[in-house]
Amino acid sequence: MKDPRLLVQSPLRRLSLLQVRHIATVPFGEATGDTARVYRELEQDFGVLAPPIALHAPVPALLAASWMTLRETMLVEGLVPRAAKEAVAAAVSRSNQCPFCTTMHSTMHNSLTTRPTSSGRGVKAGPAGGAGTAPDQLTAWIGSAGMPPFAPELMPELAGTAFCLQYLNRMVNVFLGAQPLPPRAPDRAVGPVLRVLTGLMRGSVRARIRPGRSLSLLPHAPLPKDLGWAAADPRIAAALARSTAAVELTAAELVPEPVRDLVAAELARWDGGDPGLGRAWLDAPLRELPPADRPAGSLALLTALASYRVDDKVIAAYRQNGGGDREILAVTSWAAQRAAQRRSGQLLRDN
Repeated sequence: MKDPRLLVQSPLRRLSLLQVRHIATVPFGEATGDTARVYRELEQDFGVLAPPIALHAPVPALLAASWMTLRETMLVEGLVPRAAKEAVAAAVSRSNQCPFCTTMHSTMHNSLTTRPTSSGRGVKAGPAGGAGTAPDQLTAWIGSAGMPPFAPELMPELAGTAFCLQYLNRMVNVFLGAQPLPPRAPDRAVGPVLRVLTGLMRGSVRARIRPGRSLSLLPHAPLPKDLGWAAADPRIAAALARSTAAVELTAAELVPEPVRDLVAAELARWDGGDPGLGRAWLDAPLRELPPADRPAGSLALLTALASYRVDDKVIAAYRQNGGGDREILAVTSWAAQRAAQRRSGQLLRDN
């Protein structure tokens, strides 16, 4: 029996991909191999062909990595209900000035809390007392980078969700608009679109997706030391190990080594704050790069530290120096991932 959601999902496919800017997309009907598999799993397990994941399709390994991270940390319901993860996702998105993700995850959180889809079971009390996963507690934790209010065994799911959104917020700010709408769609369409999208996504929550299904998309890899907090959940640890390795391998092939070295050094000094609208913080380190690498360095640093400032001019400058769609995705995904790892470490520094 066909999934009744297909009646809505099918016409949404083209509208989802129309939202992606700066790079070409892979249409649903033209996807093959692992790309086709991820597209199908997106609709089945997330409810829609989500643009924040689908935009990675020109590089199948990055598509698999982004999907694996989202699915295994946020969508699989382990010890933590989806509503709590949506609260974390919304809080992280607000902190990163990502209106697209803030709108989507706030709406989904409100939908799940006003009309619960699961049993409503609680989670184990954390060191701050109570369940530790009330929205205000989770929002405060994201904002303060202090002691988590929940039990240690919940860390892989909740910190994993935060890590995932730190990455996706940056990619969304670069490649998507402020709202989940195609270009030139009127703002008044946001409400009806959100009702359709949340309805589809709620259907995937009710379905209780199978844990670990996405792991076969990428080969085994060691867990990075700065993601050691995930080790308590072998499934999430495996997902993050494989996905981060895929991004690193892609960057090693397509991102100049001087750019990677520079961004790594800047992130090591970064305190997690917004560098502001001036250019001094950007221009000074870029002067350390060979002139041919500066457009890639600019794109990488902006993606990592101020992704909302990546515009057509930044992308065009990189293209003029030979950067194609695959290179643009490699630079941005690597910078976003490294920034997400850095922010995760700062978030958990007192744990």
